Amino acid sequence: MVKKEMFTICKEYISSELNCSIADLHKEGTVFAANDLKPYPFLQVSTMGQATFVSVSSALLPKISSLLQRKTKDEVFECPFVYGQSLFYLPDLAAIKRPSLPSGFDYGLLEGKELYDLRGLVGFDNSLGFDPDGSTSTCIVLYARMGKEIIALAGASRESEHMWQLGIDVTLPYRNNGLAAALISTLACIILDKGIVPFYCASVTNIASQRVAHRSHFLPAWVSTYGTILDGSSSYF
Repeated sequence: MVKKEMFTICKEYISSELNCSIADLHKEGTVFAANDLKPYPFLQVSTMGQATFVSVSSALLPKISSLLQRKTKDEVFECPFVYGQSLFYLPDLAAIKRPSLPSGFDYGLLEGKELYDLRGLVGFDNSLGFDPDGSTSTCIVLYARMGKEIIALAGASRESEHMWQLGIDVTLPYRNNGLAAALISTLACIILDKGIVPFYCASVTNIASQRVAHRSHFLPAWVSTYGTILDGSSSYF
């Protein structure tokens, strides 16, 4: 995969999430998009360049646009009804490669129906998840095992046909030994070989997760809020 192809896939994914056009992603200033594809009431603010994208339920669009249209990017992200900020990373295609996995562990790769062997595994909420009905959006995992115990797991969930989101969990006694970055880098390379773009997300407050992204050769690509809005009790509404 080349850089241009990766960013084209990424922009298609982001425009779908925000319900805007790819051309909107190249604009400057604040761009508003009515979005009734998400459950009401919805608000998400994102940026991946010069523009600030405000995706909001159509019923709230007039009020939100009047509040935000004259604000700077920083002012928009700091509004009291905007919640949380996450950093999203894409692989540095010129640098990422499969590393040597740390010795002393057994490793395994599971895909598709093989993942159901992990139902009931606890403590890996960032990398593996099952819905109450037993289904899962996780499509691939790479784990490290000490004896019979899984002590680290990198997983990817299918966010779109061509974009899978990575997550990592390492149990406390085995942290800070390079496992997280090694598993993420390896799994990212496996996913890239499938023609899929892996991406990584870290809260702006989670420095440890941001360090994993850096050590795994991922670069920041866009910022987004959590995609929620007040229930109407705020004086703003």
